[in-house]
Formats: sequence, structure tokens, C-alpha cells
Amino acid sequence: MMDTEPELPLLGLSVALFSSLLNGSTFVLQKKGILRARTRGASYLTDFIWWIGTITMALGQIGNFLAYTAAPAVLVTPLGALGIPCGSLLASYVLKERLNFLGKLGCLLSCVGSVILIIHSPKSENITSRAEFEEKLSNPVFLSYLCVVLLMLSLLIFWLAPVYGKKNIMVYIGICSLLGTFTVPCTKGIGLVAQDAFTSDPSSPGARHLFLCLIAVLGCSILIQFRYINKALEDFDSCIFSAIYYVTFTTLVLLATAILFQEWTKVGAVDFLAILCGFITVSTGVILIQMFKEFNINFREVNKTLEKKE
Repeated sequence: MMDTEPELPLLGLSVALFSSLLNGSTFVLQKKGILRARTRGASYLTDFIWWIGTITMALGQIGNFLAYTAAPAVLVTPLGALGIPCGSLLASYVLKERLNFLGKLGCLLSCVGSVILIIHSPKSENITSRAEFEEKLSNPVFLSYLCVVLLMLSLLIFWLAPVYGKKNIMVYIGICSLLGTFTVPCTKGIGLVAQDAFTSDPSSPGARHLFLCLIAVLGCSILIQFRYINKALEDFDSCIFSAIYYVTFTTLVLLATAILFQEWTKVGAVDFLAILCGFITVSTGVILIQMFKEFNINFREVNKTLEKKE
């Protein structure tokens, strides 16, 4: 019998798309809350719009958790880019930010790149059980990578952030992106371990301890990310932050999951190149949307320029 082509994980894909739209509106709502609180001379913790953004972030994270348990991380993580066009459209109404011709082109590129990623991503999981997950966690290469990440986080949080955090946006982005090394693998690991953690099986105590450990690491990572995202939104433009944050976060998460879950072993050379092109297309779209908002470029101006050259 001929092998049939595995189908796309439609449930994980649907949840990933929905959570990306929620996450895309998070920064806009939180930024609006911060600006409203600043005009009143109060803390953003007292503004209800900021809390709406926070609740939206929580719902988006829950969606991410469900998506990572139902689909490969290499498919779920880049789809977060679809939240950028959603956030840009919302920002044009809520924050009165402009979406020029380049921004609209960026929205199109983000959608096209996401479709390419969906088509060529791995269709099945490389790890499907707790035993496999525990074996991957003890991989010396992954443990070495974790040590490097912890060292860089300590350097950024305790030395660079107090001195350079308000001057260089990459400090806060580096902290939040490196924490993705913990949040995404923990989220996926919780889904694998949960089914064994509360059973009567003799090995369940070990599974329960691993489950609680993953929950603790995930909670700490999300809280630290939450703190430094708000710091970045207070000191820097939300458009520039979200664009650079998407590219760095996605790159580091894909690196971490590639080392831990080795999902790339099921991707052929053609699919690998297509995924790379899709990610570059999405990243280009994100940069066009977010970093060129202040340019006064529209379709009429482009036509005028072409007519003058003729």
C-alpha cells in the first residue's frame, strides 16, 4: 500500500490563527491604556483598557497552549505574524496610527508568507509521549543551549537592563525573546505530560513532578516577559517593538524547538527552503507594516512618481 500524505493539523492550525489575532490586539490595547493613564498622571494598572489588553493576552496565551499541543511548534510560532496586520488595523482606529501603502503591502506579504508556512510545515509530531519528551530534555545539546540562554538572560536582566534598558530597545526585546526558549517548550511539554500526570500508573508521581515543574517555569517566564513587554511599551514605539520582537522571538523559539523536538528531521530540502522563504516573506511584511508607518506613501503618490518618470 502506498503511504498517504499526512493531513494538516486543522484543530491546532485554527487555534493558532485565532490566538495570533488575539495577541495582535494585545499591544495596541495595552499601549492605549498606558497612554490614557499617562495623561491622567496615574499608573496604567488603574486603566480598564489596559486590563482588557491584559485579558486578551491571557486568552491568546491559552490559545497558544492549545495550539502547541495540537500542532508542531514550527507551524504555530511563525503564524503569530498574522496578529501584526490585525494589530495594525486596530491601531489605525484606536491609536490613530496610519497604515500607508507599504503597510498594506506588508499585510499582504504577511498573509502570503503564512500560507507558504502552512503548506510546507511538518504535518505530524516528532514527539508524541512523555517518555520521548523526557529523553529529549536530557539531550546534552539542549542542556548546553539552556545554560547559554540562562547566562545571557542573567546578563541582560541584572546588568544591561538597569543601565541601557531605556536607551536600547534590543535589551528588552532580547529578554522577552530568550524567554521564549522556556515558554514554548514548556507549553508543548505540559500537553505531553498532562495525560500521565494524574493517573494511577506507577510512573505518575514522576510525571506529576515534571508537570508541576513545567508549570512553574512557564509561569515565571510569562510573568517576566509580561513585565519587560510593558517596560518596552512605556519607553519605545509599539510598532518598532512588535516588529523586531516578532522576528527575534520567532527565530529563537524555532532554534530552541529545533534542538529539543527535532521537528525539522521530517522536513525535506524543498519544504525547508519553502519554510525559510515563507519566514523571510512574513518578516519582510512585518517590517514594512511596523517600521515604515511614518512614511507618507500612498498609491496616488506612487502613480505620480511613475508618471513623472514617463
